[in-house]
Amino acid sequence: MTAAKTREALMSGRAWEEFCDALKRAGQQILRSEAPDDELTRAEGYRYLTRLLRIGLEMHLEYADPEFPGFFASSHETAKIGADNPDNLYLMARLDGRHDYRIHGLRGSVAYLSFGTQKGGYESDGRMVQTGFLDARDLKLDGDGRFELVLSQRPQPGNWLRMEPDTNAVLVRQTFLDRRTERPAQLAIERLGGAAHPAPLSAERLSAALARTAGFVEGTARVFADWAQSYLAHLNALPPADQALCQRAGGDPNIFYYHSAWRLAPHEALVVHLARIPDCRFWNFQVNNWWMESLDYRHHRIHLNQHSARRDPDGGVTMVLAHQDPGHPNWLTTAGHGCGTMCLRWVGAAAPVHPSTRVVPLADLKREFAA
Repeated sequence: MTAAKTREALMSGRAWEEFCDALKRAGQQILRSEAPDDELTRAEGYRYLTRLLRIGLEMHLEYADPEFPGFFASSHETAKIGADNPDNLYLMARLDGRHDYRIHGLRGSVAYLSFGTQKGGYESDGRMVQTGFLDARDLKLDGDGRFELVLSQRPQPGNWLRMEPDTNAVLVRQTFLDRRTERPAQLAIERLGGAAHPAPLSAERLSAALARTAGFVEGTARVFADWAQSYLAHLNALPPADQALCQRAGGDPNIFYYHSAWRLAPHEALVVHLARIPDCRFWNFQVNNWWMESLDYRHHRIHLNQHSARRDPDGGVTMVLAHQDPGHPNWLTTAGHGCGTMCLRWVGAAAPVHPSTRVVPLADLKREFAA
């Protein structure tokens, strides 16, 4: 579209109307035939779209200028994507791989920290392919824990994170064992050699931002609705996920993922057992709704990690998902859901240990625990 036509579409209101029509199409992902049709799942589905809209506007409008990048939370307590980790703080900044950038930081004490540059996006081909990765254990820090990290196509001395010409974002993962006691990293980002001030908003920039945002909402909803549908093939089991698929969707290369779906009647419980905990930097298990949003961890216990889970006498871990508390220390609540998805992840495990699962009557489980 020419600049004149773009301006006319903005001035006439047609650009806004097209944006609203695209958002309306995204609603079809909530009505897919395989998706549960109970009131809670349907309500959360439409709320999910509003959450994706908020993330999309941050990503493609408010923080979209790669000349003046800034970190924003790309997934958080009230806006969630793709089995978001409740133990994570996610930060993203938009980039242009043709430029160079610098991140200034204070390491903090968070258990795990990683930086990954990416290209693509859920609004385009449904992929976010990694173009560079740095594990914070390889960061060079000064005596106060401060560091500088250069992002560029060409290698740099000191801390360096690779980009490609098509790189358009950097994603930072900070993983906590205990949010109450750990300090997250403090980060800021800048383009090197850029202009002094951003240009005023134009018809072209706004129209492109609205189109990308609408595409992000529909594309993200479709990607993870497809994933949830695929999990019905192993309901209430928890096999290894397709690791290549997880990486194409922006996964961390240090993480080994398990994804599945669960469904429980009111009188049933799902027992997830880890026979042993391998040597690893982090692990957790979480419960999600059908839309692959972690359940509300602000108000419900829906996940466990190596800090919060109680070990079995033999060193393994047994976790129980149920509608009611069966009297087990590792009980996770369904928070009113009859079905959903779930995720287990090992971070930095040399040899992942696959979990076993079984569905049992809740009454039998209570007797088993009492014995």
